[in-house]
Amino acid sequence: MWCIRDITPEYKERMYDILDLYEEPYDPARPVIGLDEKPKQLLGEKRESIPLRPGKIEKYDYEYIRQGNANIFMSVEPKGGKRFPMVTRRRTKRDFAHYLQSLSKRYRKATLIRVVLDNLNTHKLDSLCAAFGYEKAQTILNKFEFHYTPKHASWLNVAEIEIGIMDAACTAKRISNIESLTCEVNAWAERRNKAKKMIKWTFTKQKADSKLGKYYVS
Repeated sequence: MWCIRDITPEYKERMYDILDLYEEPYDPARPVIGLDEKPKQLLGEKRESIPLRPGKIEKYDYEYIRQGNANIFMSVEPKGGKRFPMVTRRRTKRDFAHYLQSLSKRYRKATLIRVVLDNLNTHKLDSLCAAFGYEKAQTILNKFEFHYTPKHASWLNVAEIEIGIMDAACTAKRISNIESLTCEVNAWAERRNKAKKMIKWTFTKQKADSKLGKYYVS
């Protein structure tokens, strides 16, 4: 459930900006993507699980072994039917910078990549400067246009929907190591990209005014 309190002019302006992006016709030269991260705890089995069989789900013992943590970067282009996850061991400024560089290569034919993302402190120019130096960082960032969600409004990021789909399909279960996690996530994304699975965003500015108007403050 959303936790909505007073909606300030800044909140409303950012919300409108993102909702306008989602309503634009699809333009492969200026794609709109959502970008987010998902932490994943790596868990091993204390006892061997009972494998999947016809008519029977896989069964796990309640005990497990902690094997550390991982991070999953996720970007999704809802009208293009594309998503590009990347599994990393951590979620540092350098990890974000290298992920953004990988996106610029995937979208090398685009003139501008519009990115919806939250206000995490790693989502800034200095992350790329730390990884590549100012000149190269600026060259990469010239390819991007960032659109930040309002604070406490991550629900406006379409990447959260894709992460929920990924969780349901493969990452909610126990996975013991980063290699297996990478394999599972990449295989899932490849299947969805091949099928060109899209996300239909239906929450518009008009619906926002209807549902949230009573919270608007001047």
